[in-house]
Amino acid sequence: MNTAIEKYYKVVRDGLVVQHMAPGHADQLAILQKVVFPTLSPDEWIRAEHYLHHLKLFPEGQFVVTDGDRVIGMTTTMRSNFDFTNYHHTFKETIAGGWLTNHDPQGEWLYGLDIGVHPAYRGLGLARVLYRARQDVARQLGLKGQVTVGMMSGYGKVSGQMTGEEYYKELLEGRRTDPTLTPQMKIGFEPIALIPKYVNDPGCGDYGILIKLDINKEI
Repeated sequence: MNTAIEKYYKVVRDGLVVQHMAPGHADQLAILQKVVFPTLSPDEWIRAEHYLHHLKLFPEGQFVVTDGDRVIGMTTTMRSNFDFTNYHHTFKETIAGGWLTNHDPQGEWLYGLDIGVHPAYRGLGLARVLYRARQDVARQLGLKGQVTVGMMSGYGKVSGQMTGEEYYKELLEGRRTDPTLTPQMKIGFEPIALIPKYVNDPGCGDYGILIKLDINKEI
């Protein structure tokens, strides 16, 4: 690990801890992927061997939330010189099939590849805690902020009634809320563009929304 980055360990509430991922978390993380993203195509789940490889490439950017010995939240990130003028990409190609080999040690943005909390622990603000941990490390690394693609997780239920473009427009205009994007926007993420076919997931109609959070934003 970069010696400039301290090992992250913060008690959140009721014994829940947000901390840097360790090798011993990998197997639980692979199981948690399936719980958090049940409609995602299995070939896009991150596996235990992937997580172990992430630690070799960019340990500073990998976080978990634990309840005792149980992993109940996680986020995977990498550094990227993201091109906002040529933004169309897919999750699978960006994470290099799970191996994170597109990580650029000199990248100016912290790219969030996923974030998730076990359903039994939702509503406790743990996603915000993970975003805050990411922002803290981005600042320590001198980055410009966070960039990620949020899932339109509410779109699958209404996909037979409207297009993804219509859903996105209503979201931007404040006429619709989304279980994933609305909380991200409340945290401070700015919507940039709609990305069709970002993931293979009927729950969001395969859509993603490119969003960014500048480094001067407080979470």
